[in-house]
Amino acid sequence: MAQQSSIEWTESTWNPVTGCNKVSPGCKHCYAERLAERLEAIGSYRYRNGFKVTLQEDLVELPLSWKTPKVIFVNSMSDLFHKDIPNDFIAKIFDTMAKAHWHTFQILTKRSERLAKIGQILPWPKNVWMGVSVESADYTYRIHDLAKVPAAVRFLSVEPLLAPIPRLPLRAIDWVIVGGESGPGARKMHPDWARQIRKRCREMNVPFFFKQWGETNKKAAGRMLDGRTYDEMPRPKIRQKVLQEPLMLTL
Repeated sequence: MAQQSSIEWTESTWNPVTGCNKVSPGCKHCYAERLAERLEAIGSYRYRNGFKVTLQEDLVELPLSWKTPKVIFVNSMSDLFHKDIPNDFIAKIFDTMAKAHWHTFQILTKRSERLAKIGQILPWPKNVWMGVSVESADYTYRIHDLAKVPAAVRFLSVEPLLAPIPRLPLRAIDWVIVGGESGPGARKMHPDWARQIRKRCREMNVPFFFKQWGETNKKAAGRMLDGRTYDEMPRPKIRQKVLQEPLMLTL
């Protein structure tokens, strides 16, 4: 459940939770669901429940055993803020990330409402980066939810980019990843949509990472935008944690 990753913006993955469900149009052709179904079919114990949310309790402290510093994408096969993941389990994950201070952890969610709700009572060590997925202008509200948490890096995964997003809100954002959809049934991304976001990043001085064009043959489509690659990375920031109001949650 921990392995080297082919995802361009990370190094490794750690999946203390597997499984999810679709919540917005960006989920339509979910790569994790396809992979989970294949692994279930070959009898993988971790995917004995298919793509249903499953807590992998024995993997919670796994990064503590990796002594070489890594950049780690947390839950590439799930969403840490899914409603079926208990608060205390999320707290355990954050505790491990805080203890494993030599690693950098990247978390990505589409459940920004829950992130905003419990994010104020979670610890945010400087090695934890927090992001949200935004596939079209209809989901920019996730960015405003993300802005409420004091992560050292707040980032956007604008992938799959399904429509133009004029004036992408970036005031509280430290990094933007853009990519098209890949795999069977992939919906095409118009080049001008990516250029529009690149321009916005330049205006706001936000690092821009162009991940891929995607499409049905990801490798053939490549990841060059206007003749070059964009692999810009963020610089972590120190942010002050401010509780806006008491929360009736126990972690």
